Order: sequence, then structure tokens, then C-alpha cells
Amino acid sequence: MLESTVAAIRPLDEAAMAAARELQGRLTKPAGSLGALEPLSVRLAGLAGTCPPPLPDEAAVAIFAGDHGVHAQGVSPWPQEVTAQMIGNFLAGGAVVNAFARQAGASVTVVDVGVATPLAATPPAAAARAADPTDPAGLSADPADPTGLSADPVDPSARPADIVATPADPDGPRLVAANVRLGTRDMTVTAALTRDEARAAVETGIRVAAELIDAGAGILLTGDMGIGNTTPAAALVAAFTGVDAAAATGRGTGVDDGTYARKVEVVRAALERHAPDPADPLGVLAAVGGLEHAALAGLILGAAARRVPVLLDGVIAVSAALAAAAFAPDAVGAMVAGHRSAEPGATAALRHLGLDPLIDLGLRLGEGTGALLALPVVTGAVRVLHEVATFDSAGVAEK
Repeated sequence: MLESTVAAIRPLDEAAMAAARELQGRLTKPAGSLGALEPLSVRLAGLAGTCPPPLPDEAAVAIFAGDHGVHAQGVSPWPQEVTAQMIGNFLAGGAVVNAFARQAGASVTVVDVGVATPLAATPPAAAARAADPTDPAGLSADPADPTGLSADPVDPSARPADIVATPADPDGPRLVAANVRLGTRDMTVTAALTRDEARAAVETGIRVAAELIDAGAGILLTGDMGIGNTTPAAALVAAFTGVDAAAATGRGTGVDDGTYARKVEVVRAALERHAPDPADPLGVLAAVGGLEHAALAGLILGAAARRVPVLLDGVIAVSAALAAAAFAPDAVGAMVAGHRSAEPGATAALRHLGLDPLIDLGLRLGEGTGALLALPVVTGAVRVLHEVATFDSAGVAEK
């Protein structure tokens, strides 16, 4: 699956891009007055192979979740259990990503690709949300288990992306059970994943992209959840771009100076131990990546193969985008940088990819929040080509 997906990724369509540039020059506005929106619209036309490109009316956020063995090195003050607890919050509709998705009219799909805590297929909290409009977060379902994660777990032997939970609210978030393994290994001790595990995660992302596009999504948005996942993200950024570990590593959830220094040394130690080769993206993901990073790389590849744009979120997404670009350089044509994360590794990754972020608000939450805030900008760039009159059609004199 991975090889056939990579083989299907093609360069942007030059004729469609030329048509979009020509159309931009005839619209009732000064040339270049829409700034970054103009080249974005041109690139989206090239991706779609037509001018104007389709409006990205059906947006789908895919939140890939996983845990990390390197958490044992003290790189985050948050307990690992928070990953599973936040999945419960996503499914209950109570997280920031849910609020932004409702505002944008985007669907939310949560994919367990490597969470260490077994998850319930449909948490009681999600059912409570649908049943009780006075408790939209669904947190009153069971005070002893507010996240609804104590129900029977899904079968861990199931093939990735074969089990799709049906939410209690059919219009609400849903859970895809695609756990490759219960968290990665500690990358400072051994490779985080085997090559087969890394491939399974990448192909999970490809499958999820296909499912969402087949269901009508016109644009995919990247989301993530995993306590400690900015540490493997920093290692991926350093491995693919060549920047020093300190330049790739940030404070994540806001760690103190001592934890930050330890985090930098952990990233450096992992890179020295494995010496990952950026020409071997599967090997890099296996050595120092996370299951959600690998799955996000697959999501990007799957969308690029279908010529559907992917709106990237923060540092987790752009570290995965580096892997996707290493698999298939033309995949960059499908990537839109939603925002510039406050994590320094995000800027290094975007520079390497040649992508300019649409917004810069100092965000560092993840989940897909920055991508959702940027979605109206992408839609606006395309809508201009559909709806703005030309000088000729409007009877407006040109200079």
C-alpha cells in the first residue's frame, strides 16, 4: 500500500496553475493585493488540476493519538494517562479542537494508533453528550470514570483501521481503533518502533485519508494527541533538516528550564544512538518517531495521492510532513501550512519544506486547533477564484 500510494503522487498541474495566475490577473482588484492568498489559490488549482479548484466545503480533522516510551525520561510533567483521558474528552466534544471544529463545520475523527491505555470503542461520556443537552461535555456520565474509558477495550489484534466505532451522536466525533502497539519504545534505549510497526502506522494514515475522502471530504486537517510527542517530533525535525537538537526542541506544554534541558539532551542522545538516515524515511520514523507521527505522514501521502489538500497543524504535523516529503517530494504540493507553532522545530521544518504559514498566533496546543483556525483562509483563497468578477464582466476599467 505504501509503495503504490507514493507512486500515485504526481507534480502540480502546470496548465491549471497558469490558468489560475491568469484569472487572478483579471479579477477586480490590484494584482497581488491578496498577498499569500493568490499563490495559495494557484497551488490549489495545480493540485486539483483545474481552475478554479473545488471549494473545500467538507473539512475533516483526523486526530491521531499515541503514547511514547521516551516519556520515561522525564520529558513531560504530564502523566501518560492523559493521552487516553483527552481522547475521552475529544469524543465527548469538550476539547478546544471540538469547539473550533463546530465553528468551522468540520468533522472530527480520532484514531487510536498507539495509545498505551486500552480504549472503549464508544465511551459512555460520548453517549451522555448525545443524551443530555445540559451536559454537552458528557462529564457527568460516571463521576468515577469521567472520560468513559473503563468499558471493554477493542480487540488489540484487529487490523489497523478495520474497526470504526459508531458514535452515540452520529454527527459527533468518532473513534477509529487502529492500535499498532501500546505506545512506542524508549528511543534513547532502542528504536521506538520496528520497521514493520512504522509501516503499519503509515498505512493506517493512508487508509484513514482514503476513508475520509471517499466520504466526501474536500480537505483534510491534521490533529494529534500524545503526552511527550513533541520530543520525537523534535528528533524527526533534526533528523530530516539537519538542525541541532537544541534548535529543534521546544518547551512543549510549557516545561520548566530543567525539564527543557533534559529534553534537549534526550533528543540529542537518541539521534546519536540511531544516526537516522533522512533518505530512509521509514527508518527515521522507526528509530525516533511516534505512531501518530507515522500515521500523519501516511494521511498526508494518502491525500496527496488523491490530489486533496492537507491543512497542517503544528510541530507534530510538520515533523510528519517532513517524513511524507522524504517518501514523495511531490507530496509537498498537497500541503498547506495552517500556522506557525511556537515550537522552534516547526519553523525549521516549514523552512525545509518551503512552506509559509497562513497565521502566526503563538499557538502550541496541537489537536488540530491551528489548522482549524486557518481553514477559512484557505476557503477564502479558493472562493475568490469562483466568485470575484473580472474587469471585463464587471465593466470596471483597468489602469
